[in-house]
Amino acid sequence: MSGRGAVDSVPAPVLRVPLGVVAGLGALVVVVLGVAYAGQSGPTAVDARITAGVEGAGAFWRHVALVADSLGEPVGAVLLVSAVVGVCVLLRSRRAAVLAVVGPGAAVAVATGLKSVVGRTIHGDDNLSYPSGHTAFATAVALVVALTVAGRLGLGRAAGVPLVLGAALVAGGVMGWAEVVLGAHYPSDALGGWCTALAVVPVAAWTVDRAAGAGRWRRPR
Repeated sequence: MSGRGAVDSVPAPVLRVPLGVVAGLGALVVVVLGVAYAGQSGPTAVDARITAGVEGAGAFWRHVALVADSLGEPVGAVLLVSAVVGVCVLLRSRRAAVLAVVGPGAAVAVATGLKSVVGRTIHGDDNLSYPSGHTAFATAVALVVALTVAGRLGLGRAAGVPLVLGAALVAGGVMGWAEVVLGAHYPSDALGGWCTALAVVPVAAWTVDRAAGAGRWRRPR
């Protein structure tokens, strides 16, 4: 299978089933945590222990956290997404370019909507916290990049799935850590944001592929 043939669909057809399973599990975790934390305004015991472990981070690590957090703010997010779209265009992967906008946008939109539904707060009743939109955004961008790389290289499940999940784990972990260090979210909010992206991006990818005229998932040549 050549990478050029595999990139026609994002994600590559061989990744459809495992990513569908991941999306289902991600959605389940988001719902379970959302029900458990609905209407709460404080950390769980696990949240408190994890937060205590990162409290007191030195000035350097707080600066690192601020840089990571800035990538989820409007200006940073636009610049990051624009960069990913530009690379996809250079690679002549139009569907990946569209997904680079639709995937993170959908993940943030779902996370924002869930915040109002769940009603969990931090630092006051006006600060809705579950799930973390920043973590959802960072994870979604990483998923798009990893899916594009997997398609270009023509990776199968054995290599493609670890690449995609590994990228999501690193990006979501870094952004989630930053949000906890800065006191913007509880650790469980970050987990919810990570799972939100895992649930949304595969669906967005399938939708983009269908809208682009793929019809059915093509078998790799």
